[in-house]
Amino acid sequence: MRLLFKLLSIIAILAVGVAWIALRPLPMPLGTAEFSVPPGATLRRAAQTVETAGIDLPAWQFELLGRLLGRATRIKAGSYEVSGQTTALQLLNQLTRGEVSQGKLVLVEGRTFTQFRALLNEAPDLLHDSRDLSDAALLIHIGAHEFHPEGLFFPDTYWYDKGSSDLAVLVRAYHAMQRHLAATWAARNPDLPLKTPYDMLILASIVEKETGLASDRPQVAAVFVNRLRIGMPLQTDPTVIYGLGKKFDGNLRRIDLQMDTPWNTYTRRGLPPTPIALPGLAALQAAARPPSSDKLYFVAQSRDGTGASVFSRTLEEHNQAVAKYQRGKN
Repeated sequence: MRLLFKLLSIIAILAVGVAWIALRPLPMPLGTAEFSVPPGATLRRAAQTVETAGIDLPAWQFELLGRLLGRATRIKAGSYEVSGQTTALQLLNQLTRGEVSQGKLVLVEGRTFTQFRALLNEAPDLLHDSRDLSDAALLIHIGAHEFHPEGLFFPDTYWYDKGSSDLAVLVRAYHAMQRHLAATWAARNPDLPLKTPYDMLILASIVEKETGLASDRPQVAAVFVNRLRIGMPLQTDPTVIYGLGKKFDGNLRRIDLQMDTPWNTYTRRGLPPTPIALPGLAALQAAARPPSSDKLYFVAQSRDGTGASVFSRTLEEHNQAVAKYQRGKN
């Protein structure tokens, strides 16, 4: 009887000790702690990583808790963030459920693919697996069939697990654009002078870059569709700027409009060979279903191009609007 009492006492003491390990709030000198558990890490390795991160939890205690609760083989890799008042049991749950911390990347409409790549390269919580890939190699890696990356990635807010690959973000953005493009193409006006969804993507990118006010997108799209229908050059400055690439210094000159490139819509009729930016959903929808219109020209009411546009049917009306709003003549 006395031996049984001793055993029960020892079990009770152990239970209290384990409960204290599991349930006490873990002191963190900096308030929060961040650490990464590599793929294939054992419970012991994860416990050592936790202790090294500055969390006041000896590795042996965390390992003991995990083994007593049968979690030794359930640790999941990833990046984790732990804040004050977290207990060892909560931390163990976090690691076995894979509740990893997340980063955020915001891709804005109208950005170019070059700007998107720079944004990815600057993200501190991503593995930069795409950094040394050429555009062509990158497209192969993500399973894209297009020959040029511009316009293929949907502008949106992308949450990702810290420590994950930037290629995963690229894949998500690519497939998101494919879904939106397919849906808007299926809902397009049947008489559009566009042969393929890619043509519509090109047009949407031009609409995105030419629109200072969101509500103008449908009318801007209608102008370009009307020009395509009658074989009139699109004559849009953003395509010229895109074709100039690094040669563009922020000031578009007459000589630039005369410099022939595949994207110069002053010297070449029809759509340019590729998109010129990453269009958002509103631009895609405008390109797919522009309203009926007889307008062939438009000009922004503000010189910086950020305000509403004035739409004209004839060149004479357009020149009058240009004189009024761009040259300050009444």
